[in-house]
Amino acid sequence: MMTVEARKLLASVSDTAMIDVAKDLIRIPSFKTEETEAAYFLAEFFRERGYITKMQEVEPGRFQTIAILRGTGGGKSLMLNGHTDIDPLAMGWSRDPWKPSIEGNRLYGAGSRNMKGGLATIIAAAEAIRTSGIKLKGDLVLAFVVGELQGGVGTSYLCEYGPLADMAVVPEPFGAHNIITVSAGVVELAVNVLGSSRHISRLEEGSVDAIENMSKAIPVLKNLQFRHSPREDLPGMPRAIVGAIVGGRGRDHNLRGPNFVSDFCTALVDVRFLPGMSAESVREDIETALENLKKTVEDFHYEIEMPLDPKYKAFTMVMEPFDLPRDEYILKSVLVHYRAVTGREPDGIGAVPPGSYSGDDTSHLWAAGVPCLLYGPGGSQESETVQDEYTRIDDMSLVARVLALTALDVCTLPEQEISSP
Repeated sequence: MMTVEARKLLASVSDTAMIDVAKDLIRIPSFKTEETEAAYFLAEFFRERGYITKMQEVEPGRFQTIAILRGTGGGKSLMLNGHTDIDPLAMGWSRDPWKPSIEGNRLYGAGSRNMKGGLATIIAAAEAIRTSGIKLKGDLVLAFVVGELQGGVGTSYLCEYGPLADMAVVPEPFGAHNIITVSAGVVELAVNVLGSSRHISRLEEGSVDAIENMSKAIPVLKNLQFRHSPREDLPGMPRAIVGAIVGGRGRDHNLRGPNFVSDFCTALVDVRFLPGMSAESVREDIETALENLKKTVEDFHYEIEMPLDPKYKAFTMVMEPFDLPRDEYILKSVLVHYRAVTGREPDGIGAVPPGSYSGDDTSHLWAAGVPCLLYGPGGSQESETVQDEYTRIDDMSLVARVLALTALDVCTLPEQEISSP
């Protein structure tokens, strides 16, 4: 049975305020490496409401915001960790991506699904605690981090410099009826193929076309055979794609000389790998495949860049696989409060494809000793014919309430105690 305090907390969750702050965040373009405007907006939002607010300069001129609802002392702390960076926009939008709009159960706008809807839910959960007047023993830490889409730049900074917490939830957009505790490892790397440049009038004089040789490497990279132990709950892994390619003259891929044979061609490769594998084993398997190709292709020369140079604005860090033990308190707490709000069991717990094929900041938090999981509102999928991104409003509402109750539970738990919720 739900306590009087829990009912009071749920009554304090404001869906209207949650949607308003989500709209404000959507209006701010915050592509990866360009999140600082969103950080300043959030810092002002929390200062006005009396939170302890910190701006962290993760890289020169690049900021993330930490807001803390300080507890009275003696209790466990909880971090709600979400990223402010958003993905590049796909073609095919039928509306202005920077003007949020609502149609039925959908809140549309750039970054709404990944993950400004999720950011709004953790704000709504914290605001419900603050406005209800309920006092927590432990701190509730809200981390609005940069560079998750680069492999976790902001959360890695947090793990090194703090603040951290006893437990954490990351509201990645995999649906309010899924509690995900398993995530793929992710590594992005560059394969450079080297050639020998000649003018079009002198092709016969020893030219080696890097682009042509890359065309032979791409099928190999797309069909890599990795050493691994299969998992029934992750049937589509490991997997790899070649997601970008550029070729030209010189190591800067100069494109002003298409009258010359390309002598430098780069393919960016994304690999998702299983628990039990490592980024190093992935690299070894790629090298083996390219060495075998080298035996069959004359003048095939290559290099591997791992991690990627920041100039690519892709993953500059590795996310190792994450697999939370089923007996961790944070899982029990989220599950109990999900049941309390919905009266049902989740659709999925643990490994839930395709969500578990993604990497996320749980990798870094877990490595830093913070038990954590993924629980956030879902929305549009890239398989849909219209690219307009949206988050589901009923998912946001449910997630905010479950997270508010989870914070009430975790942050009133005595500091030295872990028991069943």
